[in-house]
Amino acid sequence: MKSQHFLALAALIAVVTAVPAAEPASLTETRVPVSIRVYPPNVDLTNARDHQSVIVQSVFADGITEDVTDQTTFSIGDTTLARLESNVVYPQSDGSTELKVEYASHQAVLPVLVKDSGVQPPVSFKLDVMPIFMRAGCNTGSCHGAARGKDGFMLSLFGYDPDGDHFRLTRQFPGRRINLSLPEESLLIQKSVGSVPHTGGQRFAMESEYAQTLLRWHQAGAVNDPGEVPRVTKVEVFPETAVLDGEGTTQRVSVRAHYSDGTDRDVTSLASFLSNNDNSAPISADGMVTAANRGEAFIMARFDTHTVGSHVIVLPKDLQFQWNDAKDFNYIDTHIHAKLRKLRINPSDICSDEEYLRRATLDIVGMLPTIEEYERFVADDDPKKRDKLVDELLDRKEFVELWVMKWAELLMIRTTQQIAYKPMLRYYNWLQEKLAAEVPIDKMVQELLSASGGTFENAATNYYQMETDPLKVSENVAQVFMGMRIQCAQCHNHPFDRWTMDDYYSFAAFFSQIGRKQAEDPRETIVFNSGGGEVKHPVDGRVMAPKFLGSDAPDVAGKDRRAVMADWLASKDNPYFAPNLANIVWNHFFGKGIINEVDDVRVSNPPVNAELMAALSESFIEYNYDFKRLVRDICTSRTYQLSTATNETNKRDDRNFSHASLRRIRSEILLDSITQATDTKNKFAGLPLGARAVQISNGNTSTYFLTSFGRATRASVCSCEVQIEPNLSQALHLLNGETVGGKIGEGKLIEKRLAEGKQPAEIVDELYVRCLTRKPTDIEKQKLGEAIATSPDIKVTLEDIFWALLNSREFVFNH
Repeated sequence: MKSQHFLALAALIAVVTAVPAAEPASLTETRVPVSIRVYPPNVDLTNARDHQSVIVQSVFADGITEDVTDQTTFSIGDTTLARLESNVVYPQSDGSTELKVEYASHQAVLPVLVKDSGVQPPVSFKLDVMPIFMRAGCNTGSCHGAARGKDGFMLSLFGYDPDGDHFRLTRQFPGRRINLSLPEESLLIQKSVGSVPHTGGQRFAMESEYAQTLLRWHQAGAVNDPGEVPRVTKVEVFPETAVLDGEGTTQRVSVRAHYSDGTDRDVTSLASFLSNNDNSAPISADGMVTAANRGEAFIMARFDTHTVGSHVIVLPKDLQFQWNDAKDFNYIDTHIHAKLRKLRINPSDICSDEEYLRRATLDIVGMLPTIEEYERFVADDDPKKRDKLVDELLDRKEFVELWVMKWAELLMIRTTQQIAYKPMLRYYNWLQEKLAAEVPIDKMVQELLSASGGTFENAATNYYQMETDPLKVSENVAQVFMGMRIQCAQCHNHPFDRWTMDDYYSFAAFFSQIGRKQAEDPRETIVFNSGGGEVKHPVDGRVMAPKFLGSDAPDVAGKDRRAVMADWLASKDNPYFAPNLANIVWNHFFGKGIINEVDDVRVSNPPVNAELMAALSESFIEYNYDFKRLVRDICTSRTYQLSTATNETNKRDDRNFSHASLRRIRSEILLDSITQATDTKNKFAGLPLGARAVQISNGNTSTYFLTSFGRATRASVCSCEVQIEPNLSQALHLLNGETVGGKIGEGKLIEKRLAEGKQPAEIVDELYVRCLTRKPTDIEKQKLGEAIATSPDIKVTLEDIFWALLNSREFVFNH
């Protein structure tokens, strides 16, 4: 099954073809749609005020879509049950009928159900009034939702406390804010419609549905809801995708909410809309997308605590495109190429053998290829030699060491006030043992998060010593293992994701019963399940029952809550675990995630290729969470093997992996590469002479070079800890610091080769292979040969060449 998190884009789509109907005059024989899509797939009306708008989208053979709602013919089967106003269906009387939709040569039929058509439901504060504040922007952080409110009036940010909002509206400033005797003179209405001065200006007109809803609420006594009201369980946005042909093309968007009582509601007029790329596809407050510049955008609609989105691609008008017939090496390429064809982008050609050898070796084992490895690989004429190389690299111990370093960053392994060097080292060694033994990642994570015992005896328990605040622990678990930053839900409902304060504190409740006591050795702490301790909601003091993020509340009576949570978190039942770890692996090999940043998974930061994300996740699960097999899939794909050279169609693409990107080598690997190229050794605290920087166990152990080039201190779980952006201090250190020049002198490589009788040209060839995994070009040979021929000191000149290679962008970057 596809991952629900990344592929549940919309409900059923009514796509029906081949039933003849009258063809609009605007169509030509050369531009005829192959199908239509009708949204939503059904119409349910459940009271006298209910309504449902219908959108029709035509689809052409080249993937272009067009909003043809205004050119579509709609007809109700039984007009005594429902009536039409343009594309909106209204109830007349109870019963069931059909809505026929006809456009060009295509037809669709939607079921229509009408219930309680004579019932005028009372105005609900939570269901009708609160959404107006969100839609009008009243409870945002820049207005009355600010921490101290605005102009003496405060609302809860994004409506996280509706009962408190009702109190502040009706009790905090009696007589003027709400005027039940003369509703039209209430400040709430007068300021909203602009009839009296208002810092926020006019929010809507008096004749609008918003003002009329507020007016009816006043006339009903401005009461709060007497009991529980149906909660929103799901929100859909239609259409789920659109490909717009040319600037100025439009696509309307509609939103439907589903409630816990089984009803649904067209909430397009109450939803808040946002585009993550206004340069390509801005959206109006009423939900109309207008194509601008070429690109893609994620259109978001927020209603209640739900944020949902739709993918929109904008292409130049009548863009001519010819696919370059790039072949699929595996399923990764299938999904990458499908997206590129939609965008009218051709992928680059495949990189050279030398480039692939250097790229894969650095990425998989964190080292440069040796001269022997270079010569063997270049001479190999086996068409499968790249696949063989990947298999050989995956079997090396350096592959494990590289991923131990990356996991040590995620788990913040370092000495702290709570963790002495010995338990820290045991923790690091535990991690190394698990990865070396190829323990499936889900099993390792479950063991880690449910660990109990002494921090010496059971090293995994040190995870709960790195952070001891239950709220911070829950945030770290969500960020590392599900990729979600839920921190802002501690104080208010998440503005751009589904997470509420209830979700935040319910998840934190899994970690509220962690007990700690000192062992006989003062350096050791015993972590255990105390069986007591609760998390309370800060707004109303409710004791929050443990609940999985985005899922159910499990039975934790008499159980270790952490163990219950760990069993769910690292399982197929958690739709976030496998995609998140697959994304982390992808990010390592491409320099950016399918969701980027990798620990910022939210509705408003969607994957650039949802189908690829789902496929990687499915493969990861199918492999029983053996990420080595996932690495093999990635590194043997055509997408990973692309050249950094671009073509006319992809030269501006930096999101869809249509070409390889230059990636600055991270600090530890860069230092190890300089050390390897110069044939020298490093000495780090706690490690023997000759150890690699990748093997450093303690996040607090560093050198000037490692710090300058952005080594993570492991003080937080944020992906931003690792800094790979080049800066001036790095360049100055390479040019003038002791690392490069000192190691060239220390290794005496030039001196040794001259003593062996090697010719300068041979030495230059070796330097190029050592540093860049290639031989010098003819032009480089000529220029360097001239410099050597006129040099008064060949050794110094060769050392200068060595220094220049180590300072080159080609050396410092993986490409």
